[in-house]
Amino acid sequence: MDLGLKGKAALVTGATSGMGLGIAKVLAEEGCNVMITGFGEAKEIERLKTEIAGKHGVKVLHDPVDLAHEDQVVQMVRNTEKAFGAVDILVNNAGIQHVALVEEFPVERWDALLAVNLTAAFHAIRTAMPGMKKRGWGRIINNASASGLAASPKKTAYTAAKFGLIGLTKSVALEVAENQITCNAICPGWVLTGMSRPQVEVIAQREGVSFEQASKILLSSQPNKRFITPEEIGRFVAYLCSEAASPITGAALSIDGGIMAG
Repeated sequence: MDLGLKGKAALVTGATSGMGLGIAKVLAEEGCNVMITGFGEAKEIERLKTEIAGKHGVKVLHDPVDLAHEDQVVQMVRNTEKAFGAVDILVNNAGIQHVALVEEFPVERWDALLAVNLTAAFHAIRTAMPGMKKRGWGRIINNASASGLAASPKKTAYTAAKFGLIGLTKSVALEVAENQITCNAICPGWVLTGMSRPQVEVIAQREGVSFEQASKILLSSQPNKRFITPEEIGRFVAYLCSEAASPITGAALSIDGGIMAG
């Protein structure tokens, strides 16, 4: 199915692995030129760029931005506009995690999580918005996680940031509803990524079971009892970027195997 995205310019943060990489691959498949951000070994990032670009005949670039710094986030958007002529699609996907009781939560980790998971999205949106308004078209997707809809213990900063991301999404959507720009939040359940894998390993060590058995324990709260794949996340995002999804804005959309249905 052609979603009409050929030639669009997409910026996807946290896209050197996991959900972000899945999103970047699908957008490239749909014909978008893609700027990815994220950490990793230079050779592996170069391999990913070459592989995706070669497979789909698009441009794929990497920006080594540190999203904790406002000036770098602004420059990231400027770099994308310079390279591709626009930021038509902005996917604020990058996130970091720390787990601790609230009274033991390191203040510096709180600050870091809020900076990367929430404030970076604000700076990216505010910087990309003038260009979107000028062109009369834009798509903003914020990865808010199921944690943006339901709180979890020992994840105060992550939960606060994701709830805030949904609030940011709704407010921006209202501001630009007449500009052919949509802003939505996706709320994935369990996806096996570099962020969730350590949580499975903790369960495996605590319970003395295999990784596979620990995965089943983790997924016991997710009705479909399987990890959602990065490609499924990517397909969902690509649809939200299409003209067919143009009436959808300001929404916090679950893609969680039924978690929020209970």
